[in-house]
Amino acid sequence: MGYGGFREDAAQHRGRPGDDGIDGIVKEDRLGLDLIYVQAKRWEDPVGRPQVQAFVGSLEGHHAQKGVFITTSRFSQDARDFVGRIGKKIILVDGQMLAQLMIDYNVGVSETRRYVLKKINSDYFNEE
Repeated sequence: MGYGGFREDAAQHRGRPGDDGIDGIVKEDRLGLDLIYVQAKRWEDPVGRPQVQAFVGSLEGHHAQKGVFITTSRFSQDARDFVGRIGKKIILVDGQMLAQLMIDYNVGVSETRRYVLKKINSDYFNEE
């Protein structure tokens, strides 16, 4: 998506026990002037307000103002409402949006078939 440019250190993976609720950090620009903190959950049940609130607490612990919470499932309405009321910039990416972003940015997907659409060339049929 263009974050961090093409540098090797544009992103850090941190998802492991003791990660303080942060699974990754992405540099918003090539200089790293601002960082975006990421939390990811591979869940089937909806992600609720308590999980989002814990992520916001993790952001506070890192003095961060921006975060992206990604899930393969969906977010509860209470979680969405909570994010709309706080001062930090948090983006919630549910499974449907994640799938679309993967398609749009060609990440983790491969092309299986391509279709060619044709139209009639009216110049071909013009009489001279």
